[in-house]
Amino acid sequence: MSPRLRFVLRRLALTIPVLFVMSVFIFLIIRLVPGDPVRTMLGFRATPANVAQVRAQLHLDDPLWTQYRDWITGVLHGQFGQDFISKAPLSELLAQRIPVTLELTLLSMVLAVAVGVPLGVRAAVGGRWARRLTEGFVVFGISVPDFWLGIMLVLFFSGTMMWLPPSGFIAFGEDPGGNLHYMILPVLTLAVAEAAYIIRTTRGSMLGVMGRPFIVYLRAKGTRERSIVYRHALRNAAAPIATVIGIQFGVLLGGAIVVETLFALPGVGRLIVTGINQRNYPVVQAGLLVVATLFILISLITDVVVGFIDPRVSDRGQS
Repeated sequence: MSPRLRFVLRRLALTIPVLFVMSVFIFLIIRLVPGDPVRTMLGFRATPANVAQVRAQLHLDDPLWTQYRDWITGVLHGQFGQDFISKAPLSELLAQRIPVTLELTLLSMVLAVAVGVPLGVRAAVGGRWARRLTEGFVVFGISVPDFWLGIMLVLFFSGTMMWLPPSGFIAFGEDPGGNLHYMILPVLTLAVAEAAYIIRTTRGSMLGVMGRPFIVYLRAKGTRERSIVYRHALRNAAAPIATVIGIQFGVLLGGAIVVETLFALPGVGRLIVTGINQRNYPVVQAGLLVVATLFILISLITDVVVGFIDPRVSDRGQS
């Protein structure tokens, strides 16, 4: 068995206990949220008798380990439970909302990479003004919260210029143009911070590579500077950049919760926020489980990709 294949299998094996521990943590942390979901559901009808009856129907009076066993067994069979409020199967709700969240995060990451990598390279090999401009962008992107930036973008592009809608959503399958029109502001809100992190990492990685002896050798041979930078230096600097892109992709899933709420996007993040407000245990559990699982899978894919980009990483994983 090759070292790279062993590296991939080891990462896959480590993912299983991580997913288990994460599911236990999600299940228990939801129970610590203040408030009683049954009383929230019943409202003015929350008499002691009604509360006891509904709790028994929903099995909320069972021991915690029994509730967890039933829940995780259903998850392993593709059944996430039922919404306490609407009574809709959560597998159907998640199937409707996961594409929205994935579209938002994918578009945001594509934009962040398209902006961050070239600007990071330019900051490393360009002149003083290029460095100053990129450093200013990095400070702005890292310092400004997503919700504040989103509000400012809405005020300018929707309130002042009247160019873009402030909120709403159209499915890509219904109207691709309308979908992208509604997604511009949310994507910009998420992409700015991610681009800043990618710029900073790309610049640092490129500066480390540009001082190596093989770069001096290539210049002495008369190799074109553009070829040195983009064909040789950037390839050798790719491992740290890919690692940060993978990490920030996972971070985007968390940021999507705020952005989906701000722009009224019907994604998993907004579903989680609604579930928390309603003390809706199954909804919050299912939503957090999906987001956390995507985060772990993205981290796994990142490790594997970096292992193939830089064999030294997989070699260290075997030691």
